[in-house]
Amino acid sequence: MSLKAGIVGLPNVGKSTLFNAITKMNILAANYPFATIEPNVGVVTVPDERLVFLNEMYKPKKLIPTTFEFTDIAGLVKGASKGEGLGNKFLSHIREVDAIVEVVRCFENGNITHVEGKIDPIRDIEIINTELVLADLEIVENRISKIEKKAQTTKDKQAVIELATLKKCQESLNKGEALRKIDWNKEELDILSPFNFITLKKIIYAANISEDDIASGNDEFTKQVVDYANKEGAKVIVMCAKLEEELSGLEDEERDAFMQDLGIESSGLDQLIKATYDLLGLKTFFTSGEDECRAWTFKDGMKAPECAGIIHTDFQKGFIKAEVTSYNDLKELGSEKAVQEAGKLRIEGKEYLMQDGDICFFRFNVTK
Repeated sequence: MSLKAGIVGLPNVGKSTLFNAITKMNILAANYPFATIEPNVGVVTVPDERLVFLNEMYKPKKLIPTTFEFTDIAGLVKGASKGEGLGNKFLSHIREVDAIVEVVRCFENGNITHVEGKIDPIRDIEIINTELVLADLEIVENRISKIEKKAQTTKDKQAVIELATLKKCQESLNKGEALRKIDWNKEELDILSPFNFITLKKIIYAANISEDDIASGNDEFTKQVVDYANKEGAKVIVMCAKLEEELSGLEDEERDAFMQDLGIESSGLDQLIKATYDLLGLKTFFTSGEDECRAWTFKDGMKAPECAGIIHTDFQKGFIKAEVTSYNDLKELGSEKAVQEAGKLRIEGKEYLMQDGDICFFRFNVTK
């Protein structure tokens, strides 16, 4: 299941530094706008202590964690929706992702220029969000101009519904409000889906602070971002991208010791990855054995046959049943045999809604 989160923000806010940390790739992170010309895509491993436990239990030949993609998108500037900077090229890259991580600069540094001249996180957020709103508004108005006459003259049912939905978008966007703030029904979402509206995508804010502010936690800029995000029901991850980049280059033991010295229980990077994973409505099920222990990504609400199909399409076509063990039961009882003896091994059918942490063995039969 290929899902992407796009990292956006103004130039020189720490996007590429964060991306370096996420993917451990040494892409260009320069002190001038547009250092990132093409979107950089990297696959990130989702930290999961459950897979570590399964690895210790089964000692498999292969251990495969679940992953998803982060895309580093070059810095937007004021006027991007009208072609400023690299303009619509960047906006088209954002349309291709499933969720947005907006990096906000919350640190002072005279050696790193700010495209707007001084640090003001709320202004920066509103510049980005305004450009995204304007980009969506242009698409909405272009589409309305094409179908409005048809809807009014022919009374075509689908055209009428689409026009009403787009008018609803237009009203929100004209107020400067993102489309994700509106309650949409399924029919409306189906209509909007082909447009890939940017402001309909879920968003998380990454407040990029200085190393000096890590211990104190009293950064005023960060508080402003949190207050802003709370008003729109978004989440904020506070992190120091520069420190995360340094941590990503260390071995696990060194990394843990360094974090302990700093008084950090969980790195901002791990928090961001997990939060973005959750933001996309993603869950994890496992398959386990001596040959392989593997984590699989599925969307919340998927049924057992659909999840079986993630492994192989034949598993879904010929689905018979799923033998399911809860990770918590396996960890508590200590072995597959103990789980069976305790009556905790479940046999689930086609209507079973897969749960996060399920350990599954799928039975299927495909006739030629």
